[in-house]
Amino acid sequence: MRDKKLELGVGAFMLLGLAALVYLTVKLGAGEFVGGDTYRVEARFANTGGLSQGATVMLAGVIVGRVEGIRLDEADYSAIVDLRIRSEVRLPSDTMASIKTSGLIGDKYIALAPGAEEEFLEPSARIIMTESAVELESLISKMAFGSVNEAEAGSPQEAAATPVPAP
Repeated sequence: MRDKKLELGVGAFMLLGLAALVYLTVKLGAGEFVGGDTYRVEARFANTGGLSQGATVMLAGVIVGRVEGIRLDEADYSAIVDLRIRSEVRLPSDTMASIKTSGLIGDKYIALAPGAEEEFLEPSARIIMTESAVELESLISKMAFGSVNEAEAGSPQEAAATPVPAP
């Protein structure tokens, strides 16, 4: 009889632990532990560079939100990123959003840099100033073929391809 009570207690404890694990998985997956009350803003990027839904949004190194979704604007083929920001974080209207990488090849996240405006972004507003992700492959190829310095001074290929007006 004592063994059955012990087994029943262990089983109940395991079920409770499993239920807690499922609950936390669902809440973290939905990004609800960022904060209970949030508002949505969006930002337009030319290139998201592998940013994914659920990525963190940071301000001064502190997580203040999550990426809720990424969609394509078919009018100009840019990416619209929907952000969920904690309601206690008030962003000035001239806030800048940049896509950054944690480490050399780590996860992508959005870094917010607040501006100096006295007006704040309203819910569903769009962050105007954005900085797209830096593509590591493109940067390495530019450095390997020497086009980084040539791009600053104007490459010889560009000079040769540019028509010279007749005198």
